[in-house]
Amino acid sequence: MAPIQKIPLVRITHVWYKHENIEAAKKFAQDFGFAETAQIGKTTFFRGYGSDPFALAVEASDKTEFGGAAFEVETEEDLVRASKTLPAECRPTEVHEMKDVPGGGKRVTFYDPVDGFPFHLVHGQTPVAREDPGFPSLKYNYPIEKNRGVNEFQRFKKRPAPVHKVGHFGMCVTNFAKCYEFYSTYFNFHPSELVHNDDNVDVTVFFRLDRGDDLVDHHCFFFFEGPKMHVHHSSFETHDFDAQVLGHDWLRHQGYTNCWGVGRHVMGSQIFDYWFDPSGFIMEHYVDGDLLNMQEPTHHTKAAPDNLHVWGPEVPETFLQ
Repeated sequence: MAPIQKIPLVRITHVWYKHENIEAAKKFAQDFGFAETAQIGKTTFFRGYGSDPFALAVEASDKTEFGGAAFEVETEEDLVRASKTLPAECRPTEVHEMKDVPGGGKRVTFYDPVDGFPFHLVHGQTPVAREDPGFPSLKYNYPIEKNRGVNEFQRFKKRPAPVHKVGHFGMCVTNFAKCYEFYSTYFNFHPSELVHNDDNVDVTVFFRLDRGDDLVDHHCFFFFEGPKMHVHHSSFETHDFDAQVLGHDWLRHQGYTNCWGVGRHVMGSQIFDYWFDPSGFIMEHYVDGDLLNMQEPTHHTKAAPDNLHVWGPEVPETFLQ
């Protein structure tokens, strides 16, 4: 039997959420650092300051649930191939125009073969011009090395942490082995990290994309095994540590609930800050994540709270669910 030709994913482009309390969700998005770009029907679209036409979609719904993440594929032919070759249990759609979203393009939606959550493949979206959020040009003074000039200051504006792009999303799945086989067989997901339990059985994967010698984020998709399927969190890049902590303080003063942070991860190295939105979804700001190419091997780690962070608050129970 010939090996399956993998569908080459380029990058993650956006995530979709459905909310019963849409006004609260929209306010949180703005306080989190997104800019509203369009409202079409029941859905409001938010962009970052990067070139993606939107990074977050929030849809008014009578049920609060995760609406899936979207990944760009290389060609429209990849969409056609996905629609025809993904297993029947994934219920892939036909290739269809994205008429009611910023940036347009075409899409195929399929459903996870284990737990049925939606997953979107897109191509041909029109990029937007990058925006300049006006970050200060910082020069740090260290004990020996002093970089700021005479009588120069560091000054900051209190505001949300401007979002650059979506970096990754994660799921709790009910059958790790089957999910791992599916995503690593049909797509160019490659494990940066595999985490095993006391019985040496893998229970968590942090996938990056195999783009050869090109540098990619340490992970764009992760999942772990648990008793009930749910989205764990979606993560969005901001500029630097100062922007991140200014955003932390902004969210705190707005009365939102911090989930975990600020701290520094081990796997991926990024500085993290997790928040609950009004619907209970976890959203993360991150900065300073690792970039890898295919010269870096897969790392194997035993599951333990201390393997999740090198500094920061202790891991709360609400994060591990």
